[in-house]
Amino acid sequence: MEHFTAAIQQFSNFEGRNTRTQYWMFVLFNMIFYIGCMMVDRVLGTQFIGIVYSLLLLLPGLAVAARRLHDTGKSAWWLLIGLIPLLGAIVLIVFLVQDSEAGDNAYGANPKQV
Repeated sequence: MEHFTAAIQQFSNFEGRNTRTQYWMFVLFNMIFYIGCMMVDRVLGTQFIGIVYSLLLLLPGLAVAARRLHDTGKSAWWLLIGLIPLLGAIVLIVFLVQDSEAGDNAYGANPKQV
């Protein structure tokens, strides 16, 4: 849960690096909370809560993904490849599961070594 809250607190920080654990724990808790919002929406017969939640977590989600790509040595602009149907999502997932670049890179110090 601390990785999720840390990502929320750094919602506007697109610089630096995030480890795989930090990124995927954010994704896990984001999905759990989103499913909870969808269940509440279903009970209430609305879509309002899920839409608001998605909009609130859009910027933190992009920021944490950008930092994760930085950790693998790639620019955050690679997030745009996800706009290509199917193939883009597959390539983006491959980039996001790669191991950290050893040592420092252009985006900062390796968070595993800090």
